[in-house]
Amino acid sequence: MVVAGGFGVGKTTFVRAVSEITPLQTEALMTRASEETDDLTATPDKLTTTVAMDFGRITLDNDLVLYVFGTPGQQRFWFMWDDLVRGAIGAIVLADTRRLTDCFPALDYFESCGLPYIVAVNHFEGSELFEAEDVREALTVPPHVPVVIMDARKRYSVVETLLAMVAHALDATPE
Repeated sequence: MVVAGGFGVGKTTFVRAVSEITPLQTEALMTRASEETDDLTATPDKLTTTVAMDFGRITLDNDLVLYVFGTPGQQRFWFMWDDLVRGAIGAIVLADTRRLTDCFPALDYFESCGLPYIVAVNHFEGSELFEAEDVREALTVPPHVPVVIMDARKRYSVVETLLAMVAHALDATPE
């Protein structure tokens, strides 16, 4: 399972919240060099960034173990996405309603490669809460693609999101 989205949308938090193993994280300190390319307006307290991937594992059932790969959010790391999606059953595009345009590249990528995906709106404290259908309309997400509201900090919310993605992948993939 691949978790993608814009910079600072909660991909690392998502993987950390759900993984039953110590997650592999490739976090690096933010530097002054990245100030011109990484917009910290919505995440002023962010001190680190993913430079390769996040990796975790969760057992959903006796015969269903998911390996969860979080992509780096910055454009300069997008070259790695092709490797991360190889063999994936689906993708979750995390969206932040304060910066919806940041998830367009991930939406375009998964749409173009044909990988089943869902949109998960990560609700941040202090941000306005929108209905899933309003987000669908704003992002022009097709009707067959699920849009869910979730909180990447809460394990149960992340598990529900993963289950929604698994169900969608099963529906979207011919037997």
